[in-house]
Amino acid sequence: MTDKVLLTPSDLSDMMASEKLVLIDTRDPASYAAGHLPGAVNIHDIFTYLATSTPEGVAAMREKFAAIFGAAGLSGEETAVVYEQSMNTGFGQSCRGYVLLAYLGYPKVKILHGGFSAWAAAGLSTTAAVPTPTPATFPLDLSAAGLLVDLAGMKAAVADPNVVKLDTRDVDEWIADSSSPYGKDFCPRKGRIPGAKWIEWYRMMKPSAAGPMFKSREEILAECASVGVTPKTPVVLYCFKGARASNTLVALKEAGIENVTLYFGSWNEWSRDPSLPIETGLPYKEPTAASVAA
Repeated sequence: MTDKVLLTPSDLSDMMASEKLVLIDTRDPASYAAGHLPGAVNIHDIFTYLATSTPEGVAAMREKFAAIFGAAGLSGEETAVVYEQSMNTGFGQSCRGYVLLAYLGYPKVKILHGGFSAWAAAGLSTTAAVPTPTPATFPLDLSAAGLLVDLAGMKAAVADPNVVKLDTRDVDEWIADSSSPYGKDFCPRKGRIPGAKWIEWYRMMKPSAAGPMFKSREEILAECASVGVTPKTPVVLYCFKGARASNTLVALKEAGIENVTLYFGSWNEWSRDPSLPIETGLPYKEPTAASVAA
C-alpha cells in the first residue's frame, strides 16, 4: 500500500466523473436492490465465500474470483472500488474484497471509507438500476500472493515467537465461548490459535457523523502497542474466515505496520483439524483466594 487505499465519498465522486472505475458493492442482494452507488455491481460472494488454504482450495478460490471479477469488467485498466454498508456492519467485507483483489494481483484497488452509509450521509446520488458490465479478462498476477498465509505458513508462525499471531475476532470467540459469528457451535472446536494476542477488530474504528471510520495512524499504533506490535513487528492476522482480519489488515497497513499478512483460512479451517493445537478456556487466570485476600 504505497498510496492511499481509503477514499472519501468526495474523492470517489470526483473519480467517477473522470476515471475508469468498477464499483463493487459487497452487500447482500436485497440491500443492493434497495439502492446502491450508480454503476455498482453486486458481488456478495466476497463476503460469503469460505476459503481453505489447501493447494486445491487456493486454486479454486483464484479461479472463482478471477472469473467473477472479470465478469464485473475488471481488465487491469479500471480502478476497482469496493464498499459495504459501513465499516463495521459487514464484518469487514469491503476490506476482504480489497485483500482478494490485491492477492490476485489487481493493480488498482480502493475502498470507500465509511461505505454506503458515508456516501448517503454526504448526500450523493444512489440508484436501483442494475448495470450490465462488459466482461473482461481478469489480469491474474500471483506476484502478490505473499499477502495471504496458508496453513503451513500459519503453523510456521505459531512456532516462531518473533511473529505476532493477532486474533481479531469478537470477544465471545476469543474467550472460547463461541466458535464463530454464526453460532456457538458452528465449528467443532472453540478456542484460540496457540500464542495469539488479541485486538478485537472494532478497536480499529471510532464513531463519526457519517458512521464508523478507521482511527488515525497514531491511534492505531497505540492499539498495536498494547499487544507489543511496533511498525517493524511481523504480524499474521486471523479471525473466522478472513473478513474482520481484512479490516484490521487495512488499518495496520495504513498506519505503517510494515509486515502484515493474513491467514485467510482462519479459525474456520484451523478448528476443523483435530490434529492442530488450540488454546481453550479463558485467556487469563482466575484470581485465587490467596491473591484476592492479598
